[in-house]
Amino acid sequence: MQGAAIRLACHHCGQLHVKPQLHERQRASCVRCGTVLLQKGRLNVSAWLALSVAALWVFLIANLMPVATLSSAGMSRSATFLQSIQVTWGQGFPLVATMCLMVGFAVPLLQLSLLTWILSFLYKKKYPPGLRTFSRLSWLCKPWSMIPVFMLGVLVAVVKLADMASLDPDAGLWAFAVLTFLLTFLNKLNSRKIWQLAQEQGVANDLPVKPQAGQYVLACEVCSQLTLSQQETGRCVRCNASVHYRKPKHKSRTLALLAAAIVFYVPANLYPIMVIDTLLGSSRHTILGGVLQLWELGSWDLALIVFVASVVVPISKIVIMLVLYINDKSGNHAIQQQHTRLYQVVEYIGQWSMLDVFVVILLAALASFGSLMSVMPGQGASAFGLVVVFTMLAAQSFDIREGWDCVDDGIEKEDFEPVETAPTFQ
Repeated sequence: MQGAAIRLACHHCGQLHVKPQLHERQRASCVRCGTVLLQKGRLNVSAWLALSVAALWVFLIANLMPVATLSSAGMSRSATFLQSIQVTWGQGFPLVATMCLMVGFAVPLLQLSLLTWILSFLYKKKYPPGLRTFSRLSWLCKPWSMIPVFMLGVLVAVVKLADMASLDPDAGLWAFAVLTFLLTFLNKLNSRKIWQLAQEQGVANDLPVKPQAGQYVLACEVCSQLTLSQQETGRCVRCNASVHYRKPKHKSRTLALLAAAIVFYVPANLYPIMVIDTLLGSSRHTILGGVLQLWELGSWDLALIVFVASVVVPISKIVIMLVLYINDKSGNHAIQQQHTRLYQVVEYIGQWSMLDVFVVILLAALASFGSLMSVMPGQGASAFGLVVVFTMLAAQSFDIREGWDCVDDGIEKEDFEPVETAPTFQ
């Protein structure tokens, strides 16, 4: 194909494509690895703005109102999410408190504020001030916004507390439930979709490119724009994000982060993640101990969820990333496609391991009745939180595209073949 054209690059295999014109409820997939590159849903800017504003207001309500009230021996205790963090900090676990504050409050608030700001200008068909910077921030925030994980943590905490005392859900709990529903939709609005909406509103454009011999094609993960450069690294010509032909030294960073995750995974399972003190004595609960407790309480469904989130998911992430690290240049199309699917799974499930940490801080805030009963995080909570962070950073550092560079499958990256389109119901 000759001349400059609007092109897309697959972020999982590097395959270049001519950008197609999609109709409503269609999506474009990579001809090489099958990754969805582009999709056009039914929601327009006004609908996205309404969801964003609603989510922002519900977020404020959810954090201002108590999540639940626990009653025991004539005493009652209620707590908001922020109070739970404050209690955890006061109990001598600043690392756990800081992690929960960031992923459960600060990052979601920043993400919703950025979306509302950008969409409010796009709704008026105006270029949003700071769009380049704010879209980059939105891209950074997305994997670290963990409200749905916190909501699941609330449900687990409710089951655990119901066995200790009388518990009544408060307005904050219902607000978090609504917020989880809204954020499920808003999670589809990533930074690339934001720039797509900006194009539809006529305030931004894709820049055509015509690759020449000796030039690197640098794909932007934030806005999907391609940048041509004589160097393997540079800046996106549209949003100014840092772009790379392949992530430099990604394997060494990935290995270092995985090693750190493995080191902390040992104390995370050996040391208690939670300590409960009552008049009858003190009990220490590890991650597996918490799963067994839920099972004994008859909540086998939640026990299974916690087991998957806190045991299966962390181990799976570490094992999968090690497999990808060791066998990243198989040269076989089918194997590399499987590796890409595994990598996408790791990207998706990464944050759900934070479940147990949220459960602990809620229990610590609600079940605080002095000498009658108290709950504190254990040393395992800090270690487990770090495991979650390190495994997520390892996945973000890894460059799955490098494995595709060794695959000779007859699909040349210079072909720029149009992607196939298929119906989507989003």
